[in-house]
Amino acid sequence: MTQVSARRRALGHLAGAAAALALPALAQERPLLLGQSAPTTGAAAQLGIQMHHGAKLYLDHFNAQGGVGGRPVELRLLDDGYEPDRCKANTEQFIRDDAFALLGYVGTPTSLAVLPLVNQARIPFFGPFTGAQALREPLSRWVFHVRASYFDETALIVRQLTELGLKRIAVFRQNDSYGQAGLDGVLRALAPQGLQPVAVGTVERNSVDVAAAVKAIVPQMPHAVVQISAYKSCAAFVRAARQAGYGGTFYNVSFVGSQALADELGGDGRGVMISQVMPHPSSTTTGIAREYLDAVRRAGGGTAPNYSSIEGYVAARVFAEGLRRAGKAATREGLVSALEGLSRLDLGGFAVGFSPRNHAGSSFAELTVLTGDGKVRR
Repeated sequence: MTQVSARRRALGHLAGAAAALALPALAQERPLLLGQSAPTTGAAAQLGIQMHHGAKLYLDHFNAQGGVGGRPVELRLLDDGYEPDRCKANTEQFIRDDAFALLGYVGTPTSLAVLPLVNQARIPFFGPFTGAQALREPLSRWVFHVRASYFDETALIVRQLTELGLKRIAVFRQNDSYGQAGLDGVLRALAPQGLQPVAVGTVERNSVDVAAAVKAIVPQMPHAVVQISAYKSCAAFVRAARQAGYGGTFYNVSFVGSQALADELGGDGRGVMISQVMPHPSSTTTGIAREYLDAVRRAGGGTAPNYSSIEGYVAARVFAEGLRRAGKAATREGLVSALEGLSRLDLGGFAVGFSPRNHAGSSFAELTVLTGDGKVRR
């Protein structure tokens, strides 16, 4: 080897070493693993897809800003098809893989199926897409919510209906723990007025066979039907009930998936009501919505803003704040303590707060309506 070539080779090694030293810290740190089990196939697929999309929007930004003390966060998604057994298997896999926490699970029956695993493994379970009371009471040290409960949503719906003098209220519900949670909320809201649902009809999870529910509800001529199910079955019920001659109003809780329901119904969605637990995702009147819209635009890909996605974004944003406060060397216990110290986190028009005795971060709820052109209006 000549003296010149040897010198060039040495300089090359030095340049490589300098480049390695200049690499961002994120590239040299082992990611902090978060697990998410959610439906990406089946009748509730859009709920999981959009919840994950929103969470990723924020976590990608968080990582670009240096993550937690230079350590990136990886959100790993496994499809559960909105089935409890599959969700439980996914969670067992995350625990075996030493996930630091679980974020953004979708659904009541799926979340309840893994609650014993969460408590046994002592793993934070943050921001599930469910308002079920059974995940809030009794309080678990490991479970945190950023959304209002189904009690909050159904109380709002019943209050509006009864104030308008509409007291013949029926319930169309999924035949599982989610549907029961929604029905419990309606019963709780009606009881002080001495009222009961005039009819209750059920549909099986991941099914659109609503014939029996239509037969149970429509002949009772309710003023309104409160729907506690996912978007495909709710859309099927709206169409079938109208074909059977029903002329009343349909109300849904937020889990239905507002944009997914609007897309399913198209022009048939006009006048369908939905309670919401997040700020309007397309409005610029709140700081958090503006921040979310900026993230959607930066990401590109043609994905339209929607309620399920902004909920994922908010969940990831609050979780990341807990991580920041816990620090790079955070333990699960340290994260929980940091989150319990977030007595009030104002995200810009939407506040979340926790304490050691309260892990329900928000009680915000408002009503929206679908328009004939597939929009969700306040």
